[in-house]
Amino acid sequence: MTLATGAALTAEPLDPLRGAWHNDDSTVAIHIDQCGTGLCGKVISASAQAVADARSGGTEHLIGTTLFKGYHRDGPNYWSGTVFVPDLGHSFSSHIVMIDHDHARIAGCLLGRFLCQSEIWQRQ
Repeated sequence: MTLATGAALTAEPLDPLRGAWHNDDSTVAIHIDQCGTGLCGKVISASAQAVADARSGGTEHLIGTTLFKGYHRDGPNYWSGTVFVPDLGHSFSSHIVMIDHDHARIAGCLLGRFLCQSEIWQRQ
């Protein structure tokens, strides 16, 4: 009994990014979870317009596509990884800053952490 309790106390808490999120205009929703040693996020729902935009960018099937890849915590409330933008058909260097429990700023950047475009995602 003591071993089980000790193991439970030393287990790492779930990463606060894990769960379902949607973009600022609610056209795409993803589920973020552990993938190997990092976090990834796959599309779980999308509007008809988002699907059409993705298709025009070369992403035939948006639902199930991994948009967030290899995110690792770089500091308190800060993660770095790669974001795939389906309507552009391209991946970008990315970082996520947790604003509060239900909001995160996700940025895709051309040069490291420079020339970035970001938007606020909200937990579902």
